[in-house]
Amino acid sequence: QVQLVESGGGLVQTGGSLRLSCAASGRTFSSYAMGWFRQAPGKEREFVAAISWSGGSTSYADSVKGRFTISRDNAKKMVYLQVNSLKAEDTAVYYCAAAQAMDVLLGGNEYDYWGQGTQVTVSS
Repeated sequence: QVQLVESGGGLVQTGGSLRLSCAASGRTFSSYAMGWFRQAPGKEREFVAAISWSGGSTSYADSVKGRFTISRDNAKKMVYLQVNSLKAEDTAVYYCAAAQAMDVLLGGNEYDYWGQGTQVTVSS
């Protein structure tokens, strides 16, 4: 069982940056692949970024490539999403997710555990 708690969201101006954090509980965190998803009002949840259990492989949605960076610290049981050059269309609730897998996973239905989300609002 893994519990996930996101933090770090907030209100930021266009072009600004935030660092989203996801704290995980559970003894086997290092064996979980992790991902970030987001959901904007009136839209479906979408994939943002994912990282393998070791941190050696990552994947990003085309819309965030070059602006967002996912990382993890297995010793601290933390996953991070550094979000830079924010745009209005990045406004959404951002969710952290965990899957009992080694490789990068892109599909939301492949993840077993989800956090409650953290709101990111980008103002112009």
